[in-house]
Amino acid sequence: MSELILKPDPTLGDFQDYVRKLEDERGFTQQNAIEKCLLLGEELGELFKAVRKTMKLKTDVNANIGSIDEELADMMIYLCAIANRFDIDLEQAFRKKEEHNKNRNWH
Repeated sequence: MSELILKPDPTLGDFQDYVRKLEDERGFTQQNAIEKCLLLGEELGELFKAVRKTMKLKTDVNANIGSIDEELADMMIYLCAIANRFDIDLEQAFRKKEEHNKNRNWH
């Protein structure tokens, strides 16, 4: 059983640190960035299936389709793992990108 604990009000950095530790605990540290990107892509497909199911669109009745919140959480784990592979601080990257986006014309 895992002893990992995520703070009650985690920052994005806390999530990245948590994912770093869970990967070590679960033996996923050997997966490289390409593998993590492929896994993230698979989770994106699972998210789409969950959205289709939630929106009552046709899905494979035999498929085991998760919930939207589960698939988003899985994607966040992989996103943090990819960022960790490149030593990217996601919070700082988000802030920097948003400053850039504020100067764009969205109309």
